[in-house]
Amino acid sequence: MLVVDDDNDLRTLITDFLRQNGLSVESAEDAVAMDAAIAAKRPDLIVLDLMMPGEDGLSVLRRIRKPGGPAIIMLSAMGEDTDRIIGLEVGADDYLPKPCNPRELLARIRAVLRRKAEEAGAANGSGQQRRFGAWALDVVQREVRRAGTAPAPLTDAEFRVLVAFLDRPQRVLTRDQIIEAGKGLDSDVYDRAIDVTISRLRKKLGPDDPIRTVRNEGYMFTLKVEGE
Repeated sequence: MLVVDDDNDLRTLITDFLRQNGLSVESAEDAVAMDAAIAAKRPDLIVLDLMMPGEDGLSVLRRIRKPGGPAIIMLSAMGEDTDRIIGLEVGADDYLPKPCNPRELLARIRAVLRRKAEEAGAANGSGQQRRFGAWALDVVQREVRRAGTAPAPLTDAEFRVLVAFLDRPQRVLTRDQIIEAGKGLDSDVYDRAIDVTISRLRKKLGPDDPIRTVRNEGYMFTLKVEGE
């Protein structure tokens, strides 16, 4: 693991606590030191501060977030819903406001790592692609492709929502069911971002996307799915 925060006292507190609980942890005070730490030893998860001197956390997140990369938990004194939604939409796996309880952070870290392991196991067990109509989802690269078009990378939120639909095709899903299927999503915030996420997902699927809005109920994925 790698803890990236310009607050030396907080960085030391978090690092020491996580080490005391059996995790292998390195630390960095800014994006430059983070890049050096990643080059030296690739972490499985990064705890990343949003507000840092130089390159800020959101910029770092956009730069390093990619399929197969480390999981990322954002920390920030900016605890407003909008900031948290932006962090999740850009691709963070989780988001905690400062100051946070180290025990809660540890629980979130374990939940994210467990979810990543489950997703990797599901991908290995069911093949790398799930097909539906003219589309295919690469569950390893987290890209969706329509026949004859270039693949479109998915954010973590878009990927989880699409997988929720693929796991339950041709059924109406409420927002709560989509959140529950996402495993670990922050429901208080994410409920307000579901519509935005689905709208972005529809754009990436392109014309005639198979997601339908069911008035006063939720959403339904209209196609049969192969590779389940």
